[in-house]
Amino acid sequence: MEVKNKRVLVVGLGKSGVAAAIFLKDRGARVSVSDAKTEDQLPSAIPALLDKGISVETGGHGERTFRDQDLIVVSPGVPSDVPQLEKARAQGIPIIGEVELASRFLKGHIIAITGSNGKTTTTALAGEIIGMGGYEVLVGGNIGTPAISLVSDATSDTYNVLEISSFQLESIESFHPEIAVVLNITPDHLDRHHSFDAYVLAKARIFENQTAQDHAVLNADDPTCAGLAGKTRAQVHWFSRSKEVECGAFVREGEIFSRDGSGEQEVMSVSGITLKGTHNLENVLAAVGVGRIVGCEPHRIRRAVEEFKAVEHRLEYVTTIQGVEYYNDSKATNVDATVKALESFPGNIHIILGGKDKGSDYSVLKDLLRARTKRVYTIGAAAEKIESQISGAVPVLRAATLETAVKRAAESAAPGDIVLLAPACASFDQFESYEHRGRVFKEAVHALAARKAPSEVGGAA
Repeated sequence: MEVKNKRVLVVGLGKSGVAAAIFLKDRGARVSVSDAKTEDQLPSAIPALLDKGISVETGGHGERTFRDQDLIVVSPGVPSDVPQLEKARAQGIPIIGEVELASRFLKGHIIAITGSNGKTTTTALAGEIIGMGGYEVLVGGNIGTPAISLVSDATSDTYNVLEISSFQLESIESFHPEIAVVLNITPDHLDRHHSFDAYVLAKARIFENQTAQDHAVLNADDPTCAGLAGKTRAQVHWFSRSKEVECGAFVREGEIFSRDGSGEQEVMSVSGITLKGTHNLENVLAAVGVGRIVGCEPHRIRRAVEEFKAVEHRLEYVTTIQGVEYYNDSKATNVDATVKALESFPGNIHIILGGKDKGSDYSVLKDLLRARTKRVYTIGAAAEKIESQISGAVPVLRAATLETAVKRAAESAAPGDIVLLAPACASFDQFESYEHRGRVFKEAVHALAARKAPSEVGGAA
């Protein structure tokens, strides 16, 4: 793809947008950027762009900015139906996303992992398995390092393991993963996709350009996910924690096995998985499947899994204060993720819920809340909706802010209890990102710990 001297507009100044703009400028494109946020809301992004001689528009998208462009690159946080983008399409201007842009320059093999939940953990673990297997590997995408930032380090031998969101899949054209993984599909981002069917179709685009030489890894225990098998021309590999599969990874009598056309191999014991929660068994099975497709030996896979630690903000143990354990699951940005977090503990939970609503139905949490929680603490813009939909299940306290929620939970919790941040919502009402929200939670917990005697605090992370 030749971009030298081409007029390119990058829309959205998130991490991937900034990386794409600088990448294009370094390759000789005439780059400009546009973001609906004000300059004050983008303090860290603008200086690096201006230093590169990139024209920056903030506080809205001007119609003239979108005219006469040779290419528009859209960040995943920008909806595809923005009026200015619709007009640009009508004018025949090519519009792609950062992942699509990266795939046109990225050397080596692409492994793409998507799903409503577990993407980050599975992507990170698959990267560890492939690296432990002796292969050259890079990890990026929605996990934190933009795919475009991997281009400079990738070689023809590199396995590029990418976490891919439905937003990123909306804007692909020729993106072609050799291995495509769908972990699960449950209602999420309905405020953006407008319907569950549209969300499923967006996820299914991960298979769009695959061929019979490629591989698709699917969750046999998730009906929606399993239904996607007919949407790929690739060879299908299953993973299941409840039944044996003809080709893929599964559990039998507490042991993980891998099966393909050449036979069956025992990989490891389920007891060797250090990650908390039964949902993480599914993530491990998916990553094992990827590792076996690549060619990793079972003993190397086992070592990578046994040494793998929880990813930050995903059921991350923070510390214990006066016998109360604190866990940060800020990445639980939808209801299904919160269900999985609640299922990871037998009971005595004080849970913090709330943030920016994504069109979710919180009433599905009622039975689990009733069975496993002592109290709910609501924060953010979705607090009132959550309270109305879980009414009667468990005592609820409106905390408004995360810091207040931590303080109130600490006051109510008894030794042996769990304080859990698993919000079931996006973070953008009060925070820059789920990572920011998770850091604020951990800071509040550590501040609480600092006020206690050393003997009352243990195992700080």
